Amino acid sequence: MSKPSEPTFEKALAELEKIVARMESGELSLEEALATHKRGLELARFCQSRLEAAQQQVKVLEGDILKPLAAAAERNASADD
Repeated sequence: MSKPSEPTFEKALAELEKIVARMESGELSLEEALATHKRGLELARFCQSRLEAAQQQVKVLEGDILKPLAAAAERNASADD
């Protein structure tokens, strides 16, 4: 049996936004609210892990670019003193 594919970040975020709206409406029973809250936590963790992975990719991709820029900024700051 194959594992169901993970949702995209965008789909997970959209579902999370719907969950927030449902919970804010105050129309859920206690059981529904607990189940919805659990699903919301799962989605929030999923989105957070995707954001962290993307942030790491950006750091790797920009690593060589940011180092020279940081050094130049330090030189400019010390020149202003």
